[in-house]
Amino acid sequence: MRKQPERLKKGDTVGVISPSSPVDRESLQRALPFLRDMGLNVKLGQAAERDLGYLAGTDAERLADFHAMFEDPDVQGIICAGGGFGAARIVDRIDYQLVREQPKVFWGFSDITVLHTAIGQYADLVTFHGPMLASNVGKPEFTELSAKMFGQLLEPRELHYNEAISPLTAIRGGIAQGELVGGNLTRIRDLIGTKFDLEMAGKILLIEDVSNDPERADSQLTQLRLARKFEDAAGIVIGDFKEDAESADPSGRALQEVFRHHFGNLGVPVVSGFKIGHCEPHFAVPLGADARLDGDAKTLTVLPGIR
Repeated sequence: MRKQPERLKKGDTVGVISPSSPVDRESLQRALPFLRDMGLNVKLGQAAERDLGYLAGTDAERLADFHAMFEDPDVQGIICAGGGFGAARIVDRIDYQLVREQPKVFWGFSDITVLHTAIGQYADLVTFHGPMLASNVGKPEFTELSAKMFGQLLEPRELHYNEAISPLTAIRGGIAQGELVGGNLTRIRDLIGTKFDLEMAGKILLIEDVSNDPERADSQLTQLRLARKFEDAAGIVIGDFKEDAESADPSGRALQEVFRHHFGNLGVPVVSGFKIGHCEPHFAVPLGADARLDGDAKTLTVLPGIR
């Protein structure tokens, strides 16, 4: 298990950054009272509300915000306002020694998968895959369960997921234990062949994405299979693959067959249907924390991500 950051306490300050694409400013502003209701103070990064086309500021500005929040002794945690695209443009310029020496809560998902992977592998720090401020918290569809997941930042808690939350499908049974890693499938695929290529051996891999198009998922998983990424994985947690309005597979049946094709003969537990990803509710999990996937009982247990 990676190093756990210190828990947040009431009165602590969290930094809000946009490492990727521009965010909806109104949605971000609607989300900030949620953090304050948790007893937290808020510090916005200089580029948190910037809009430079498809990026939230220049690479230098977004990188500076990332470093500034880790350097600032008055900031105890960092929460991303949104995702999109752009984290990969700065990932090779991050000072991972700084992150290692100043470990803090770091929270986000989607494009932030790039940063989760890099921080985990180069700073050995647990990070949190969870709903973001402008993208989720500030939207009317934000659910009570999604909101409750932020509580794991204030008090260490073991997380338990079963079919009381959503229907699950066991593609293969068995029990796996190991660090939970992964996130957005597209970004995991994008990192293949780079120094930030996700290490999956002995890990429980989480995947999710913004589309349930079977051809897209098949292409991505095929690339990972050909790169021999799945061969030593301990287990597979399949999160939400958001329904695409233009998908030829609105029922999701073809997508399940894609998962069975790629994972059915791995010899490790594989379970799909977790509400983790671009969905509501969004069950937030600590990446780099030890987890147990039971394909027979269809449960996922994850140890606390903070200390």
